[in-house]
Amino acid sequence: MGLLKFLSRNADRAETAAKDGVECSAVQTARPVSHPFRELDGYIPLSGPERRLYSSIREAVPIIDAAISKIVRLVGGFRVQCSDDDITARLQSFLSTVPVGASGKGINAFLDTYLDQLITYGTAVGEIVPSCRRDTIGALYNVPLYDVDIVKSGPLNATVCRREDGRVVPVKYQSLILLSALNPDPGSTYGTSLLRSLPFVSSILLKIFNTIGINFDRFGNLRYAVTYRPDTQLDKTAAKNRAMQIAQEWSNAMQPGSVKDFISVGDVQIKVIGSDNQILDSSVPVKHMLEQIVAKTGIPPFMLGLSWSTTEKMSSQQADILTSELEAYRRLLNPVIYKICSLWLRLNGFSDEISIEWDNINLQDEVEMARAQLLTMQAREIEAKLSELEAQTE
Repeated sequence: MGLLKFLSRNADRAETAAKDGVECSAVQTARPVSHPFRELDGYIPLSGPERRLYSSIREAVPIIDAAISKIVRLVGGFRVQCSDDDITARLQSFLSTVPVGASGKGINAFLDTYLDQLITYGTAVGEIVPSCRRDTIGALYNVPLYDVDIVKSGPLNATVCRREDGRVVPVKYQSLILLSALNPDPGSTYGTSLLRSLPFVSSILLKIFNTIGINFDRFGNLRYAVTYRPDTQLDKTAAKNRAMQIAQEWSNAMQPGSVKDFISVGDVQIKVIGSDNQILDSSVPVKHMLEQIVAKTGIPPFMLGLSWSTTEKMSSQQADILTSELEAYRRLLNPVIYKICSLWLRLNGFSDEISIEWDNINLQDEVEMARAQLLTMQAREIEAKLSELEAQTE
């Protein structure tokens, strides 16, 4: 009833806004700015530092960012089917043109950001924004998690609240909120990020990368040790002055942009600093860390540019595992799609009975399905011929 009252009231104000060119009503989950230093608000949710950690991991380790981006793209598109073809066409037109945020358009743009947020942080929040006339859906909005907090209001209920001046204010129309959690802990309102077990592995990987960079700074830009050994007692007396002269001449000879010879008298030895040391082989530990990342994300190594030796059989099995992973993410998105489509159908006076048909994950699946159908038809044809031969024999 609260949603119906929200959609029916303020008709005059909505008509005035529509005349002024405003297409959507206000977003209720947006965090209000009460002062220029809003980041100093007293209330900070416990999951805030964890979210910043996951964002840093994606920024620091490119292969993790690439794996999540590939998962989002490989989930693919879908089609919505209604009982009437005309209603289906109108619904498809709405789904392909609905505004998303400030610059996006189409439900695919909304779902891509929604799924990316869900995988990275374990929780995703979206909002359905009604039109000014309250007669249809005006836009879809991806809610930043630092603008909202999810409060447990009961064993089976969770309330999305807006952060405002150091406190949490429940969003008035919860029926317009889209909320998903990835593998939540029992009794928790927040989901579990796909990156939950990767901070330790990522820290080791980053230490190796940082050490490689430091070593190349040292060995790529050579440093020299110039050693002067005086022979006689007179040389020992003037060793300090001669060492300073050698150092000055050596510095002049090594100035960039010029090539000079260095001439010295006496026992002078020049040696590259660190030339006797051996750089540690990082290929084995790096591969161990990458194996952990690949195992967690579920993306086959060859899709991430890792040229590990795999057989055709193993690649096929990895593709099957990836397919099951993508099907799991599709099951998480189905309730979100159902809620958006059913609300649009009810607001437009149609029945909200729909079915979602996802596209095949890749062309290889279509080829395998076609091959299976061909073998089935051939088997049926052989069985029919055998039946005819048996009938003739009898």
